[in-house]
Amino acid sequence: MEIRNFGYYWLDTWVLANIIQLATQNFCLRHLNRTNDHCGRQFDQMTQAARSAPANIAEGNSRHSTSRETEMKLTDVARASLAELANDYVNWLMLHESIPWSKHSPEYNAVNSIQLDKPLYKDDVQHLSSQHILAQKHKFDTWLQCEDSLLAANCLLVLCNRLIQMLKRQIEHLLEEFKEEGGFTEGLTAERLAHRTQKSLANDAPVCPICGKPMIKRVAKKGINSGREFWSCSEYPKCNGTRNVI
Repeated sequence: MEIRNFGYYWLDTWVLANIIQLATQNFCLRHLNRTNDHCGRQFDQMTQAARSAPANIAEGNSRHSTSRETEMKLTDVARASLAELANDYVNWLMLHESIPWSKHSPEYNAVNSIQLDKPLYKDDVQHLSSQHILAQKHKFDTWLQCEDSLLAANCLLVLCNRLIQMLKRQIEHLLEEFKEEGGFTEGLTAERLAHRTQKSLANDAPVCPICGKPMIKRVAKKGINSGREFWSCSEYPKCNGTRNVI
């Protein structure tokens, strides 16, 4: 039961999103003040964008069995929030007359090459996953805990861009799954159609005049025959064969 409810705890994207949220909260607490953010608006925007990533990954994954479409949409919301947060870090760097690390720089590669460990927890998930996230976050302490805000901002920018690409691949994978298997709604439709087809066969339903497949009884929803019953091919919409109900 616990694993089914918290399946997203095993996702590398969710773990990294939590690292970014914690590091962003720490960044804002340390480097934003009444002088450079006198209304607190920048603090709120950055911490909310950072929170959106793990929150939407979790909610989306929780809908995996009921709506693949919703899962993809929420995962994309997480990706968009990270893009917003990444822009905030780019802005911070330029505000201080600095620019992001080049992808070919040793600093960029040092951060980007750090890999996350696979989670090993089997039970007590919330306790062990929190322990795991903090352990992974500490791998980046050289930059995240540095007093120089530019180093921290650059590190977080690398992590944001890394997670954006990971979420992009996750969405692509979900889309391929959806193409192959459909979603919860499609599954319900298939089950309902199979039941109605079996029921029609038991009631000696006619066969389709076009393809010869069994027909099922439907009710017209529009047009001059709205509200009237008619026989429709069980292969609809692949086949449009119909018969009148006598």
